[in-house]
Amino acid sequence: QVQLVESGGGLVQAGGSLRLSCAASRSIFILNTMGWYRQAPGKQREFIAFITPGGSTNYANSVKGRFTISRDNAKNTVSLQMNSLKPEDTAVYFCKSWGVPTDYWGQGTQVTVSS
Repeated sequence: QVQLVESGGGLVQAGGSLRLSCAASRSIFILNTMGWYRQAPGKQREFIAFITPGGSTNYANSVKGRFTISRDNAKNTVSLQMNSLKPEDTAVYFCKSWGVPTDYWGQGTQVTVSS
């Protein structure tokens, strides 16, 4: 069964750090670009970061310099290290695999940053 499972969310104070992980089925990981999106209440889902199979990365301006995406090709996992968290980072964070002909999404993990 193809799946993406996120973990690592939680409650943190502003200025703190969290590390999210996404465990993927190998078939939708090894050759796919992997990434993270987030969705805050009442807002559209927004792009955060992606990493290609070769390790190239791209970030949204809102997180650049604070968040770092990485992947472990041996463990089929993609991680998001989030530092200097702000209350506006509060959202449900989703892992995504860009596939052909379809993309895959995880179920999401809640991140709450208190002021």
